[in-house]
Amino acid sequence: MTERIVVAAAALYDGDRLLAARRSAPPELAGRWELPGGKVEEGETPEAALARELREELGVQAQVMDRVPGEWPLRSPYVLQAWTARLLPASPDPKPLQDHDELRWLTPDEIWDVNWLDQDVPAVREVSRGAGLQ
Repeated sequence: MTERIVVAAAALYDGDRLLAARRSAPPELAGRWELPGGKVEEGETPEAALARELREELGVQAQVMDRVPGEWPLRSPYVLQAWTARLLPASPDPKPLQDHDELRWLTPDEIWDVNWLDQDVPAVREVSRGAGLQ
């Protein structure tokens, strides 16, 4: 079976804040926090999927930057890969439009103040390490 890739953005704001999104669905994930993103569709690159998901989920225009080292297993056949992304200057502020009910910009001291989804923890750890947010 071919692996599907789930992409997530580590949106760094002013170089020192990370955007976290609180899930509102499905019920078993509601109330937990994640890096926003979603599934790569057939014929789509991960970077294009991530830009599309950020538009759909948060209503923002973002530039996908660098891939974060690592890949983390989710429920089969999915894997999580993460990229850094930044909001484009003309983009509106992010809003929780789909599958989320709250967004928070987390400073380095706040990264672990939210209840991250278990599967996002290794990615958040790698993102914060790479960005000097530990």
